[in-house]
Amino acid sequence: MSSAHIRRYLRHGMLPQLAVFEASARLGSFTRAAEELHLAQPTVSTQMKKLAETVGLPLFEQIGKKIHLTAAGRALCVGARELIGTLSRLDESLASLRGLDAGRLRLAAGTGSEHFLPQLLAAFIERYPAIEVTLGIHNRRRLLERLAANSDDLYVFANPPAEEEVVAQVIAPNRIVACARKDHPLVGERAIPLARFAREPFLAREPGSGMRLTCDSLFERHGVAPNVRMELSSNEAIRRAVLAGLGVSIVSRQTLRLDAGDPTLAELDVEGLPLDRPWQIVYPIGKQVSPIAQAFMTLAREQVRRLS
Repeated sequence: MSSAHIRRYLRHGMLPQLAVFEASARLGSFTRAAEELHLAQPTVSTQMKKLAETVGLPLFEQIGKKIHLTAAGRALCVGARELIGTLSRLDESLASLRGLDAGRLRLAAGTGSEHFLPQLLAAFIERYPAIEVTLGIHNRRRLLERLAANSDDLYVFANPPAEEEVVAQVIAPNRIVACARKDHPLVGERAIPLARFAREPFLAREPGSGMRLTCDSLFERHGVAPNVRMELSSNEAIRRAVLAGLGVSIVSRQTLRLDAGDPTLAELDVEGLPLDRPWQIVYPIGKQVSPIAQAFMTLAREQVRRLS
């Protein structure tokens, strides 16, 4: 293609528009794209209008509250992802030439990892102060979406996807336990049958979360159905609901804060628990891991015993 044929794309600042377009197409929402890119929603809408004018064809159609790609949008989406991938690989190549004196590390992690990842990142930044680090905390469903889209350098899972071809490295322990408020009748009992525990009002994580997957699998293996009182979307919300006396739950032991001397919650001795689901760094097989990401994994291996 001659430069004359692509001049209109070069003239209209198309690269940032394509980044917004790809996010909107992938997420199926201008609002979610704005949130991911830290932009105002009107800015996203304006960028998409300008991009459609540059291309000369409509890219989205809105049916009800949902947006869908047109034929032109689907064709452009393929090209946009190829271009973004090329630029990402180019940046990684340049980063390898720069060494560790500049560059960026993009991490995406599951909820619960905030109990230990800041310590790890602080050690990394102290060692490599010139590296820009970004961290996104997501539930399992969103984390899997980002892994599939190759949106980040590394991913931190407590329960890596078995159906995906990934490389995994253990970086921190993660023990899953049953819990209740300190004054709950089950506190102090030994070898509580899971069926007995399941009769208590149960506070569950939302569908799609890693903890929900772990809990559902545990109950199914024992042929037990929990008495779900409510579903909550964060470990902290679960913790506060248990403290309020709304029920019992199954959580990462780090959530209980027993190591910090918290006297208000208690770990229960329940059949089938505890479970060990260590935190792991994950990336797709075949991914070109940047020197910066490799340096982070090396540091994680060094730090793992201190975090145990």
